[in-house]
Amino acid sequence: MSRWRTGTGGGWWRLLTRWPSWAGYAAAGWSLAYGLLGVWWTVGGDGFPFGPVDEDHRTGSILEGSSAGVVAPIMAVVGLAGAVAALLMARGLLAGRWAFGLVAAGWSIAVALTLVIPDYTMLALLAFSPLLLVFAFTGVPGEQEGLGDILYWHRTNLVLLFVCGLLWAATTLAYQRRVRAACPHCGRGRGAADPGPSRETLLRWGHRAVLVAWLAPLPYEVTRVAWYLGFPLGITEDFLRMMQDTPGMLEVGLGCAVASTVGGALTNGLVSRWGEVYPRWIWFKAGRPVPPALAVVPASVVAIVLIPAGLMVVWTPELRGGGWAMSVPALLWIVWGVALGAATIAYHRRRRGTCTHCSSGDDVPGRVVTMSG
Repeated sequence: MSRWRTGTGGGWWRLLTRWPSWAGYAAAGWSLAYGLLGVWWTVGGDGFPFGPVDEDHRTGSILEGSSAGVVAPIMAVVGLAGAVAALLMARGLLAGRWAFGLVAAGWSIAVALTLVIPDYTMLALLAFSPLLLVFAFTGVPGEQEGLGDILYWHRTNLVLLFVCGLLWAATTLAYQRRVRAACPHCGRGRGAADPGPSRETLLRWGHRAVLVAWLAPLPYEVTRVAWYLGFPLGITEDFLRMMQDTPGMLEVGLGCAVASTVGGALTNGLVSRWGEVYPRWIWFKAGRPVPPALAVVPASVVAIVLIPAGLMVVWTPELRGGGWAMSVPALLWIVWGVALGAATIAYHRRRRGTCTHCSSGDDVPGRVVTMSG
């Protein structure tokens, strides 16, 4: 395998930028841990994270309520075999059909752990993270006794699996690039010019994706505002009355609608000049280039967590009762996540310059592109 020189920097950022060198080992360790837990649960050990639980602690995972006798052995086999596969990818071993098999298995595990098995937990944690930080010091208001009533084991397990899925995605991407003798960091060949569509073409694609990402959450935003104002748009009168009688329920929905609207406005930065150069109203940074990672990282995270939250509605029949507004807006989160992901990829491809690890690409990193005509 070719050796690629490491980038500059220090601390956590340097560690993150060197993800191809450690992601495989992290995925192997995580998979080994879950494989051993699968063995433990197979022989009757406590703590199986998908078993039957009281209604207040159920999750929306597709595996919720499953039998340990069926799922635990699968977790053991996949976890232990996955640990071996991740190590092989981390070491850059195997080629030909074996390499194809590893890549196929890697992406299958990554998709299952990040998009299929989780529910809305990651989206909720992302949306309410400021409140959770406050609750850690002040206590959780209402009937809950503490953060343990919010981040209980069934739910925490989904967070851990999601993180493992991200590690598997990073591992598989890096290995796939190494197999085709490309830079594991940027995906380009040594010294090669930036391949693919032009920046102008990527900007046009980005505009279309941003438009879809802006329209997809509108039904969610409109219905939640209508409920707060007392209009049962898309739900029954009884359901609206129940929410009105539940302290804080309508306010939470309104807050989520406002956050969604703000997020939609920020999405425009992926195709606007102010998403590439700090505008005048950010006086301490005005005129300086916006670091691409400042937009790519949060947009990527939001895009990924939206999809499992939308898919949850597909295999949770209870969420489809009470009117169309209980399911249709959430199903559109899948469209929202895909569109936001596409817009983010276009932004990243448009703004990336010379790779600091392999020196491939343009000499003008992050050049600002605007639409003409």
